[in-house]
Amino acid sequence: MKAQGAYKSRMFATIIAIALFAAMVLPVVSSAQEQNEERNEHHHYKLIDVGTFGGPSSFFSGPVLPILNNRGMFAVIANTPAANPNPGCNIPFSLPDCFAEHAAVWQDGTLIDLGVLPGGVNSQTAAISANGLIAGGSENGLIDPLSGQAEIVGVLWEGRKAINLGTLSGGTESVGIGVNSRGQVMGISNNDVSDPLSILGFPTQTRAFVWQNGVMKDLGTLGGPDAVPSVINERGQIAGFSYTDSTPNQNTGVPTQDPFLWHNGTMTDLGTLGGTIGTANWMNNRGQVVGTSNLAGDATHHGFLWDEGQLIDLGTLGGIRSEAFWISESGFVVGRADVPGSKAHHAFRWRNGVMTDLGLLPLQTCSTALSANSRGQVVGETAICGASISGPAFLSEHGEPMVDVNTLIVPASDLNVVDAFDINERGEIAAHGNLANGDSHAVLLIPCDENHANVEGCDYEPVEAVTEASVRLAQIVQAQSAASEAKLSPAEKMTRLRALMASHNRRFGTRPNN
Repeated sequence: MKAQGAYKSRMFATIIAIALFAAMVLPVVSSAQEQNEERNEHHHYKLIDVGTFGGPSSFFSGPVLPILNNRGMFAVIANTPAANPNPGCNIPFSLPDCFAEHAAVWQDGTLIDLGVLPGGVNSQTAAISANGLIAGGSENGLIDPLSGQAEIVGVLWEGRKAINLGTLSGGTESVGIGVNSRGQVMGISNNDVSDPLSILGFPTQTRAFVWQNGVMKDLGTLGGPDAVPSVINERGQIAGFSYTDSTPNQNTGVPTQDPFLWHNGTMTDLGTLGGTIGTANWMNNRGQVVGTSNLAGDATHHGFLWDEGQLIDLGTLGGIRSEAFWISESGFVVGRADVPGSKAHHAFRWRNGVMTDLGLLPLQTCSTALSANSRGQVVGETAICGASISGPAFLSEHGEPMVDVNTLIVPASDLNVVDAFDINERGEIAAHGNLANGDSHAVLLIPCDENHANVEGCDYEPVEAVTEASVRLAQIVQAQSAASEAKLSPAEKMTRLRALMASHNRRFGTRPNN
């Protein structure tokens, strides 16, 4: 594994970042309202600040990892007041800092510390199952001889019990990326086979695994040396991406990479839209897979839906690129797509061949949809295109234009909400909230609706027009995001940028574009 400053949180950050940073969109399809959807007014939301363990910030893995289940359990990562002793500090996906961090779960009003394996300092959650099992990783007190840094190994948390998943034969590190209610954990582990073309930039092979009842199994590959899983569903199906050979392509400089679906010991190649790089980003319990694939020539890429052997090009909103990040249990696909000119992208919701443009928020020029539930409620993030500073988080309902979730929160909070990464079937939203001093906390938004009756502090009155408030709050959110960015040292900014650029380029061979 890499002996670089970015390596700590390396597996977490690389896997999570690899799922988002590309810019895509092409053919055209515009917006149409689903006729059979019920149209309702927006509800107010109550904001719950998850808090920390005494350090400045809390956050969570994502995007495109399930960190909020339908029981309202929220898998997060929280700073402690202790200093992080690792060289270069720990660089998680969302908030690089120099405080030790612990895996945690928020449940029934309490933030529970899941702890760290013996000898370790840091641990992180990655995903939570429907019944509350949590996958992630922890330092184990050992030093990786390949990197000279603290080792990370995959962990399954059953309640407060931490199970060390170990590694594949010959490996030194692993991380759990997903888990289902059966207790099947999927993730990645290195082995001891030299790999000059490692899919994640490590010196040895990167392999996908499934762990169950104490046994870790290598999923194999599509013919090349490496494979990376993205998601596991309740049926035990695993989707991800794998090299198909070991020969670098002229266009991309890396071997051909195809999305796969693994089930009952068999890895199926889902194919691509003509290019030599494709990834699977999400899968529902029906086995429908969404992701992104290069087109022929590898000059651009489109989002796709794979359904019962058919690979469907989702098209774009008039530009040249698109990406699909999530599919709900009812078949709503969400992501982002370029608009004409491809200088900007908009969040979209796609269903039954129709791509709906969800638009933008005031002062923002780009938007990305990251999660949807079976009712078609969509959440995501906004930004000024090309900037690393987050704008307000958004909610879209019934295919209608998005609204700033900050305008729906009553009573108003000192935290301004950005990066809405997950929405569950009850309409609860997991997001980050920025404070004026640049710190960030994980937050949970509870809708004040018929499914959440008698919630203390909820305002059950219908939401009034919020256009002016949206502009005002967008300005505040932008300023607070800038303050959070300003807290990073130049070295931390460069480390994060390099990590995101490297993962993006390995995946698509194109530039990042917020």
